[in-house]
Amino acid sequence: MAKKEKKSKQIKNMWKEVLGPLSDKRLKYVFSFFFILFGVFMLLAFVSFFINGGTDQSKLDIATGKLLMDHNITVENWAGKLGAMLAQTFINNGFGIPSFIFVWLSVVFGLKLAGVNRFDITKNVLLGGFFIIWGSIAFSYCLDALTSDSFIFLGGMHGFFVEKWLTSLLGRIGTLFVLILSMITVLLFTSEKLVKMVVSVITIRKPEGDTTSISEHDIALHKESEEESEEDLFVGRLHGTEELFEEEECENISPDKFEIEVNIEREEALSVDIDDLKKEEEEEDLTLTVENTVVHEEMENNNIVPEEDYDPTLELSRYKFPEISLLEAHDSELASVSKEELEENKNRIVETLRNYKIEIVKIKATIGPTVTLYEIVPAPGVRISKIKNLEDDIALSLSALGIRIIAPIPGRGTIGIEVPNKKPEVVSMRGIIASRKFQESGYALPVALGKTISNEIFTFDLAKMPHLLVAGATGQGKSVGLNAIITSLLYKKHPSQLKFVMVDPKKVELSIYSVIEKHYLAKLPDAEEPIITETGKVVATLNSLCIEMDSRYELLKTAHVRNIKEYNTKFVKRKLNPEKGHRYLPYIVVIVDEFADLIMTAGKEVEQPIARIAQLARAVGIHMIIATQRPSTNIITGVIKANFPARIAFKVASMIDSRTILDAPGANQLIGRGDMLVKTGSDLIRVQCAFVDTPEVDAVTEHISEQQGYPTAMLLPEYIAETGGAETGDVDLGKKDPLFDDAARLVVSSQQGSTSSIQRRFSIGYNRAGRIIDQLEAAGIVGPFEGSKARQVLIPDEYSLEQIL
Repeated sequence: MAKKEKKSKQIKNMWKEVLGPLSDKRLKYVFSFFFILFGVFMLLAFVSFFINGGTDQSKLDIATGKLLMDHNITVENWAGKLGAMLAQTFINNGFGIPSFIFVWLSVVFGLKLAGVNRFDITKNVLLGGFFIIWGSIAFSYCLDALTSDSFIFLGGMHGFFVEKWLTSLLGRIGTLFVLILSMITVLLFTSEKLVKMVVSVITIRKPEGDTTSISEHDIALHKESEEESEEDLFVGRLHGTEELFEEEECENISPDKFEIEVNIEREEALSVDIDDLKKEEEEEDLTLTVENTVVHEEMENNNIVPEEDYDPTLELSRYKFPEISLLEAHDSELASVSKEELEENKNRIVETLRNYKIEIVKIKATIGPTVTLYEIVPAPGVRISKIKNLEDDIALSLSALGIRIIAPIPGRGTIGIEVPNKKPEVVSMRGIIASRKFQESGYALPVALGKTISNEIFTFDLAKMPHLLVAGATGQGKSVGLNAIITSLLYKKHPSQLKFVMVDPKKVELSIYSVIEKHYLAKLPDAEEPIITETGKVVATLNSLCIEMDSRYELLKTAHVRNIKEYNTKFVKRKLNPEKGHRYLPYIVVIVDEFADLIMTAGKEVEQPIARIAQLARAVGIHMIIATQRPSTNIITGVIKANFPARIAFKVASMIDSRTILDAPGANQLIGRGDMLVKTGSDLIRVQCAFVDTPEVDAVTEHISEQQGYPTAMLLPEYIAETGGAETGDVDLGKKDPLFDDAARLVVSSQQGSTSSIQRRFSIGYNRAGRIIDQLEAAGIVGPFEGSKARQVLIPDEYSLEQIL
């Protein structure tokens, strides 16, 4: 009872602190009416959302500032634009139908301020919070599949994501068990009546075959017998035996005296039991202490500390991802091809084929954002090659540019004729980022490019590509495609999980991303600019990435894992010791724009490290995207094509260029303005690239740069070309490095003289480690440079070394 009173006082004191500023009664009533009326306002907004929300969805995609300030924009929600936004936030983006509980909580809080003490505000808030979260998951579990085509998320985005996570973790049945168990647990802990009912069902059972009810007299006798048995048990324990009093022993004792004696004996027995329990508890505590000490000593011996999982995002825990409102909804994303245009094109295709005596059995159209696909089923006996040769004739009859025939369409048994729409639509990046497919994607490096010809969102995992070649003629959308790739990654990955290395010989395409240097970029330690523009720096950076790749492979080797995903999982679980050089490894995406310019100026110096990274770096999380506007064979060489299986081709001038990029024709028949072919294997997929304008990228990068970042960009290992080492006569031993002595002891103790071992052991750059090894050579501790072999250690033991030092 004392604990309950103390807890009650603590809760009262807490509410006093919360409501302290509201000591003025008039202010209390003002806030009281505000919360009550706000609850009513929410109720109107929520109810109206279920009735008119579908009509208002297109308005809610407009930027918030414009939606609120432009009086010409109207909504159907009964609570106006603010109510529509409130309902969208709480229901679709929040907790779904359980959001109505917020209405109740607002009213209850208002009544509490008004002095109505009928409701326990703490209990209402705690239970309300539980039912909001539980109900959100339950509605998503039970009903979301039935309303997949609706604009409403019955469980909200919260319920949707949590339910998907639970289902992937436990399966559908396991998730159901969790929901049922959590509800039963809360009900048992909050409802005393339910607990009593459960206890009564378990403890009082009727005999089999007896249909009569238990009378109050029977229950009283049952209680008396229980009391007598307890008394007998205590007396028996007092005399050191479990024997009970017999009737003969109690004959000469009066009832009153017997009751007094029993009570006294019960108290004595109870004190004895309490003493015994105390002794047992002390022994248990001592045992636990000894066990904990042993466990602690074992952990210290194994250098393991039981802690929570490592959180790589902790240093930037307040980082907020860019909001979708930073992107613009350019044009309507609904196809605007009229029925007349469809019928006209169908008739002309059928007529043209009949002119060449080709009959078709069936024809149907699939409308895309910029291209409509007409699928035809030819009559039996018609040769596919005959239809394919009529590409130019069909284009002439339709008066269209960029007719493309797919004969046959893989997996469908039909022949496809792609015809550009007269009024192509702009696919906005905002709609792609906001789509379910992108938001739900569990990819390591999710990239959203645009929409396919069937209006489906096209996404892929860059980590599985694992590298990407982007090519196309000037002005056909290549730069916009790179911006779409980078933007989609910025919307999904935390700065601790992803770093970019950006190479831009033109100096203007990628400079817009320099402001996010301390969040997402990686560079050489001595680099002044985060975006690499000079050819010499490009060669050094690519070779530095090779060193980083080798270093990561060493870490994977010592951790006994095969790829970066397994390594980071092990590091997060604190199974790898940072003192032994282990660290969390972010993904590194290398973006090289204007690859042709680099090949023309640096040639093999650039191609060789790129080929090495492309061949090996996938497992350690380094992925490359190279782009060029000159898709010729001297630029896109056989080495590049062999290591870049994933390719994107925008419109090119000739079929030869298309074959150079894709090993197939088709890119020469695209219509430009972001129209592209994507090759992720043997199939070619036509995609309309999402449009993201420069001001949108500016807004996204500005949002990121205004937040707290790391002290510097991620520093790559230093790189110096192996030139056979410095001349020992040029080394001044009077200006020895501070780490010279420690490095000498390391080399002698391990009998291995290499720059990389010094670099790893002392966590220093390659240049500094190289200078130390030169000083060691000048001091006669290690031998001269021997190519790829480690230098010979000239000092046999540490005693001899100390003599020299």
